[in-house]
Amino acid sequence: MFVRNCWYVIAWEHELADGALLARRVLDEPIVVYRTSSGALSALEDRCCHRHAPLSAGRREGDDLRCMYHGLRFDASGHCVEIPGIAATGAKLPAKLRVRSYPVALHRKWVFVWMGDPAQADVNLLPDNYSCDHPDWRYLPGYLHYDTPYELICDNLLDFSHLSYVHEQTLGGSVEIAQSHPVIEALPRGVRVRRHVPNVPPPPYYAKVRDFGGARVNRWFIYDFVMPGILLMESGGRPVGDAPDDDRRAVRLHSCQALTPETATSTHYFFQQAHRADAGDAAITRGIHEQLLVAFEEDRRMITAQHRNLAADAAAHMQVLWMDAALVQFRRLKERMAREEARGGVGEVSG
Repeated sequence: MFVRNCWYVIAWEHELADGALLARRVLDEPIVVYRTSSGALSALEDRCCHRHAPLSAGRREGDDLRCMYHGLRFDASGHCVEIPGIAATGAKLPAKLRVRSYPVALHRKWVFVWMGDPAQADVNLLPDNYSCDHPDWRYLPGYLHYDTPYELICDNLLDFSHLSYVHEQTLGGSVEIAQSHPVIEALPRGVRVRRHVPNVPPPPYYAKVRDFGGARVNRWFIYDFVMPGILLMESGGRPVGDAPDDDRRAVRLHSCQALTPETATSTHYFFQQAHRADAGDAAITRGIHEQLLVAFEEDRRMITAQHRNLAADAAAHMQVLWMDAALVQFRRLKERMAREEARGGVGEVSG
């Protein structure tokens, strides 16, 4: 069951450049997003209310969309403003003839849509993905498509013990990550996870940023994972013996990742891994992004294989172990919010 009263990432800002009509399915609903001539955003149901042809397969006429099946034209708010040939009938445009319009917001390079009650669309609930749009941080934007339920990817991000094994040659590099116990804190709309991994070899991934000359490092992963499935993480490592506030030899990263259900069994994954602007040039930025793509492909292969096994035996039960604490807490929060919405509430449940 989806939680609807949430802001879901539907696109990176650059995907709407040059008058593009971007078609994406969110919570199994087809949506078309575009910018108007004033720069404002419009998000409409991508389904003409006449014969349900996709408006994204139509054409722009100013700020309006023309359905290229039978020619109905809709304005940026979703109202039908023209039906070819209706004047000859003497009839007026039916006031109810419209497609759904979704609240939409641009926030730090991410385009969000609100999938629930428009009256509940509160921009104060947008996440603090600050490194997506800050001069002190550099990154390249990323997107992956998963043919798996988004809950399985949430589980993956809420339990970093998998770094030791899935990402042995990329993000991990040591079994100590899986052996370290995180500190988990409940948030009103998610969880905060703190994991410190002292005195370990630097992961292969760090070679794209800094040469530690054989020194071992103290690593950290501190992140909020908030509804509907957004990770905001500070991570890094500094040589053993350096003071906690000494960044001269440290690797410091900030990551923003967003999971948006396309359907019950497929997911949009928007992500970036940013480094400090004063800690590397464009080559460093590109190297980090390329390594991240390799690591995230490792995740996708594993989670896709997991999903196949789960789909083959719907009655199979996954055993819950100590490392599942954060993901269990997040799943319970999501389920409580979904139940509250089903009872007619707004889905606002404290952690």
